Amino acid sequence: MKTLKSPRSLGLVCGLALGVLPAVYADHHGDSHFKKMDANNDGKVSVAEHTAAAKLMFTECDANHDGLVTAAEMDAAMVARGEKPAKDEKTSAEKIKMMDQNSDGKLTAAEHDAGTGKMFAKMDKDADGALSKAECDEAMKTMKKDK
Repeated sequence: MKTLKSPRSLGLVCGLALGVLPAVYADHHGDSHFKKMDANNDGKVSVAEHTAAAKLMFTECDANHDGLVTAAEMDAAMVARGEKPAKDEKTSAEKIKMMDQNSDGKLTAAEHDAGTGKMFAKMDKDADGALSKAECDEAMKTMKKDK
């Protein structure tokens, strides 16, 4: 099984799991990030692959290991990877707000798990239990500010 250890892989996971799925920070690197998410190389991201990537992302973004991910931690993780958000991409705070059930501006592991599960189901347009590259590409659009 492949592991997501490269900074770009973690960036992908951070963006997707905290915003939509494991390929949103991907922007112009979408193909390579999708391939890294697809641990068994079957051309799809399964629920298990998505869940594993999301958990890894949460752990990597939780810089102070307090069990919470803040916008500042997400921003710092992006800076550490040498990445910048696209001008039309939602901010870290806006991405967190999408899953923040108690509206405190922070994500707990439970909120994150629930949110990524709901997002996976929403993104799985054909309800086959896996995300295709096309479904991931479509999900990336939800990270735009106008969505």
